[in-house]
Amino acid sequence: MKIAPGILFLCLLVAAAFRGNAQNPIIQTKFTADPAPLVYRDTVFLYTSHDEDDAKGFKMFNWLLYTSTDMVNWTDHGKVASTKSFSWAPQNGAWAPQCIERNGKFYLYCPIHVKGIGVLVSDSPYGPFTDPLGKPLIQNSIDDIDPTVHIDDDGQAYLYWGNPSLYYVKLNEDMISYAGDIVKSPTKPANYQEGPWFYKRKDKYYVAYASTCCPEGIGYSMSTSPTGPWNYTGMLMDSDPRSNGNHPGIIDYKGNSYLFGFNYAISKALSPTHTERRSVCVDKLTYNGDGTIQKLPFWSDAGVDRVATLNPYKRTEAETIASSQGLKTDKGPNEMYVTNIDSGDYIKVRGVNFEKGAKEFLASVASNAGNPVIELHLDSPTGTLLGTLKVKSTESLENWVVQSCKVGRQGGIHDVYFVFKAASNNALRFDWWQFNR
Repeated sequence: MKIAPGILFLCLLVAAAFRGNAQNPIIQTKFTADPAPLVYRDTVFLYTSHDEDDAKGFKMFNWLLYTSTDMVNWTDHGKVASTKSFSWAPQNGAWAPQCIERNGKFYLYCPIHVKGIGVLVSDSPYGPFTDPLGKPLIQNSIDDIDPTVHIDDDGQAYLYWGNPSLYYVKLNEDMISYAGDIVKSPTKPANYQEGPWFYKRKDKYYVAYASTCCPEGIGYSMSTSPTGPWNYTGMLMDSDPRSNGNHPGIIDYKGNSYLFGFNYAISKALSPTHTERRSVCVDKLTYNGDGTIQKLPFWSDAGVDRVATLNPYKRTEAETIASSQGLKTDKGPNEMYVTNIDSGDYIKVRGVNFEKGAKEFLASVASNAGNPVIELHLDSPTGTLLGTLKVKSTESLENWVVQSCKVGRQGGIHDVYFVFKAASNNALRFDWWQFNR
């Protein structure tokens, strides 16, 4: 369901008109927070917590997954796990997770508010994830939230967590048990609040974190040891009234370093009243020669540059989105699709490499009413019209049919906008698309 029939996203569109070619927040179809990026092979797997559309406080039932190979187009894989994945968890309280790979298995560490930190295991980063323990891995104190995990060069894995104290423990090689005592860090930075992100880069260890609430900025400390002492080094981002909370996630990918976090831009486009409906953002991070990190201003509107192009001549999921207006995503029995489409809504996909051009556009669609249209525009919602797909009724929203139209021979690299016309009352669903040469 849309919030107040599209008001949220219409407000966002108005705000975007003043921001120009905005990329942040990077997810517009759902409220997302607590980003936990994982680089696996050639792909960034972005695990997030999920604020419900009607949340006022923290209303969080599940964890979501998005992937990208270019840092600008993000494919929505929907819910990857939920509080129901744990037999011991209440419904609400699916807070900040992190996932890591070891020996071909993927371990998703999930805090359940006031219940502890659990761990789920899968043979694939996409899931399904299952609970091997049937109980919390960590059940130490009310501070047991926001786990962060790293495997050191010698194979020893560490789990850090905590609000407002900072704890760590050494994980066993099975990643679902630990050895020794839980240690409360005696060198926690004075402005540490929550949301630690523990990692190593070159010969230095880092803990980035959400700083003193509220609003929260992002601070960081460095050490030459995985267990500290932690020396406060500076701020990655100062606190700002535009974002009540924060939660860092840091990766290196394709020659660049990136800082993920969140803001409240989409929520505040709807209403100045504060709600916990957050939206993940990303900006490029720059290290100095001594390993310290240059401070960023508040999350930029522009976001980051793409680091690859998209091949339009293979099937691309419709829920692969750089930015969008109005629509939502949902998951059927088998896969994700785009839904809640109204006339004037659009999807933007960045960096589509047509090379010498295409002749035909294919789309898997379902429609049960009216005569919806998908216009294909280049570089803006009103840019060069590449082609128009007049969608024929498939008689049911569960009946997917591949339909096609001819397109102009436009070459080169372009942003592509799928602009929906004559669509209303949730009468159109969009599953995947592809161009043919």
